[in-house]
Amino acid sequence: MPRKNLDPSSSPRALLGAELRVARERAGMSQAELGERLFVSGSFIGQLEAGTRRMHLEFARQIDEILGTDGFFVRNCEAAAESKYPDHFAEAAEAEARATAIREYAPQLIPGMLQTDAYARAVFRAYQPTAAEGVIEDLVDARLARTALLSDATTPMLWCVLGEAALRCNVGGPAVMAEALRRIAALIHSHRILVQVLPFSAGAHAAMGGSLQLLAFEDAPPLAYIQGNGTGQLFDDPAIVARHALTYDLLTATALSPSDSLALIESVAKGYEHDAHI
Repeated sequence: MPRKNLDPSSSPRALLGAELRVARERAGMSQAELGERLFVSGSFIGQLEAGTRRMHLEFARQIDEILGTDGFFVRNCEAAAESKYPDHFAEAAEAEARATAIREYAPQLIPGMLQTDAYARAVFRAYQPTAAEGVIEDLVDARLARTALLSDATTPMLWCVLGEAALRCNVGGPAVMAEALRRIAALIHSHRILVQVLPFSAGAHAAMGGSLQLLAFEDAPPLAYIQGNGTGQLFDDPAIVARHALTYDLLTATALSPSDSLALIESVAKGYEHDAHI
């Protein structure tokens, strides 16, 4: 096992996961065996090794003890855990960056990956009305960095179900909303994303509790992320992920078709454009 620290500029979480795989295999342990010693599943160990889950310090200490790695993982855990995102979202954001497919239900806000600069700024200013401008700028920069995930022509596949409230809530004013919805429409027209709108007329539905994100990976089991106001939880238990996947399937069955959804998005954007020029 190398004794030098990992370079934080070189995907530290992925490097730490690779080193975990090497150390585990040298110790002659399977993922399930190491997981049993840590009281977690073998799939959780696989996600640590793939870099889709964060290695928390308490796990690093136990891994060093079990695998005899002389404090290597404790020394490097802090650097690997560094994130520009809030604690409740950091692990999900980093998993999002490695996902090959993302399915998301956003009941009230346009999803972070689809937000414009002005929309994100209005949201963060509403969350923190007395924050210094520099704080808001840092938050906006971190959010807009997620939009780079769509720079690849095909990966990740992004499928969103937007609650009609996300279209109708006038965040930042008519001009800001028109720009935000036009960006979504442009991504739909370019076949980069798939979007459905869950209309108010749908009434009661399977995800009344809030937002939902499902993440699929090439080399790791799927995850589900549930987010509330200032809170969030990432799930890897197969039964829980499957239950949330069913919830998403029910949402897509209830939502408008992609073509009808695009028509509604463009109609609402046109209304905002009219209001902005009055």
